[in-house]
Amino acid sequence: MIRNKKFKNALLNKPQDIPPIWFMRQAGRYHSHYQNLRKKYSFEELCKNFELASEVACGPISDFDYDIAILFSDILFPLESMGLNLRYDPGPIFDSYFNEKSIDKIKPIDEIVNDLKFQSKALIETRKRLPENKSLVGFVGGPWTLLSYGLGIKNDLNKIDPENFSFYEKLLYDVLIPTTFKTIEMQLKSDAEIVYVFDTNAKQLKNDYFLNTYFKKLKEEIFKVFPNKIAYFCKENPLLDDPNAICNNNLAGMVYGKSEGLENFIKINKAGFLQGDFNPEFLEKPFKEFKDKLSLFLNKFSKLNTIERSGWICSLNHGVLPKSSESNVKYFIEKTREFFGSID
Repeated sequence: MIRNKKFKNALLNKPQDIPPIWFMRQAGRYHSHYQNLRKKYSFEELCKNFELASEVACGPISDFDYDIAILFSDILFPLESMGLNLRYDPGPIFDSYFNEKSIDKIKPIDEIVNDLKFQSKALIETRKRLPENKSLVGFVGGPWTLLSYGLGIKNDLNKIDPENFSFYEKLLYDVLIPTTFKTIEMQLKSDAEIVYVFDTNAKQLKNDYFLNTYFKKLKEEIFKVFPNKIAYFCKENPLLDDPNAICNNNLAGMVYGKSEGLENFIKINKAGFLQGDFNPEFLEKPFKEFKDKLSLFLNKFSKLNTIERSGWICSLNHGVLPKSSESNVKYFIEKTREFFGSID
C-alpha cells in the first residue's frame, strides 16, 4: 500500500498539481535532531538499534514535513557481514579488502541477510511511528557500488570492464546480486513501499558492459521479480536518455542524477517517476542566494503543465550535504507546495 497520495500519483505517472518531496540523506548531519542523537550514540548504534533508527528516520518528517520517510541505515553493512572489518570515523573505513580468495570465505547468503535483520525491525518500527499519510521506502547499495567499496576502488575514475577480472564477476554475480535480492525481499516484507537501489559507483563501468551485462542481470534477477517496486540511482546513468527505460526494466522510477535537464526529459518519460534535480550545494548558500536559485528551479518546472511533469518527485540530484541550512530545507518544502498549489 502506498500511503502518501502524491507519492502514489508519481509512481503511477498520474498528473497532479503539487509533487511529492523527499531528499536523499534527509536524515543526517545537517539536521540538529540527528546531531543531538549523535552526541549520545555512535553512527553504528543509530543504525543497528531499531528504535534509534526509527527515531532518526522520523525526525525529518516531524521537523520538515517531507512526504516520504526512508529507512535509516547504510549501504555498506552487507560488506561487514561478508567478512570485511568496517568502522566509521566519520566515513567508512575498511581494514582490508576483497581479493581472489575472498569468495571462499564468505558465509551463505541467508546468513548475510540475517545479519541485516535490524533493517527489518527499523522499518517496522518507523512505520508504526509515521503519520498514516506519509510513505516509507527502503534502500540497498547497488551490487557494483558495494563491490567497488569492498575492493577499495571506489575512487577509481577509470572506466572498468569486470570481465577482465574474473573474481570481480564472481563476487558480483554469485554473492552481491543474490544478497541484494534477498535484502530487497526482506525490506519489502517489512513495510517498505518500494526500495531504492543506490548504485552511484556504477558510473565506473563501461557503458556497453553496464547496459548489456550488468544492468541486464539486475533486470532479470531483481527488477522483474519485484515489478514496479524498485527505484534505481546511478550518477551517470546512460539509461536516462531512454524515455522507455523505467517501463522496459520493470522499475518504479529512477533518480535523475544530473544537475540540469530533468524538465526536458520528464516530458518524454513514459512511465513511473523521475526524482530530482535541484543542486544540493544551493542548500548551503546564504538565504537570498538560495532563494534565487529555488525560484529559477521552480519557474522552469512551472512552464510544464501537469501532464508534462507527471511522475515528478521534487528533490535533489544527490543527497543533502552536511552544511545545508535547516531553514533553507524548510523553506524549499513550504515554498514548493505553495508555488505549485497556486498555479491555475
